[in-house]
Amino acid sequence: MTNDMTKDDDRVIRVAIADDQQLVRAGFHALLDHEPDITVVGEASTGRQTLELVRRERPDVVLMDIRMPDGDGLWAAAQIAADPALGDVHVVIVTTFEVDDYVSEAIRAGASGFLVKDTEPVELIRSVRVAAAGDALLSPGVTRRLLSRLGAGRPRMTAAVLDPLTEREREVLTLVAEGLSNAEIGVRLFMSPLTAKTHVSRILTKLGARDRVHLVVIAYETGLVAPGRL
Repeated sequence: MTNDMTKDDDRVIRVAIADDQQLVRAGFHALLDHEPDITVVGEASTGRQTLELVRRERPDVVLMDIRMPDGDGLWAAAQIAADPALGDVHVVIVTTFEVDDYVSEAIRAGASGFLVKDTEPVELIRSVRVAAAGDALLSPGVTRRLLSRLGAGRPRMTAAVLDPLTEREREVLTLVAEGLSNAEIGVRLFMSPLTAKTHVSRILTKLGARDRVHLVVIAYETGLVAPGRL
């Protein structure tokens, strides 16, 4: 398969798999280990085992189920996000349950993405590469519903949050919220992918956002992007 999302041409992406079903873990393990730029560094079947594995191995990406015993996936994701020593670990929630509340909770818990288990194998592999590169992703079927619910039950951000951004950075943020990659943003705005990446990095810093999913949340809650536009 084409390796178009690695962080570095000669870097192997280290992945941990957390799921309480052995068959699922084995399937993901076999699929990912087949890729020359990806290696699986361990498996876990509970939330606490996952946290121990992540602290020991420091993987680039954790594929995390939600429903696990002894600390579920949302708990484990929140623990990872709260630990400064694990700042380079990216959690992708992979679950059977494409449920709005789970998606919102996963993002708020610090996950870098959300996929359902019937995702095509090529998309799962791509997602690992995207997450390892520091980008964020959502399963195609959940983005609109996520954005329609993220503000429920808490105040929306004021538009003033975006004041530090230049006009060009606002354009880039809008496209990030639409789910475009740096390369796609570059095509849309007639700039190189590297320039697009630089803009995204500056936006992350200015807004104090942890990743691109957080930028999607900000774009929605400030009113820069409305759900109907996506």
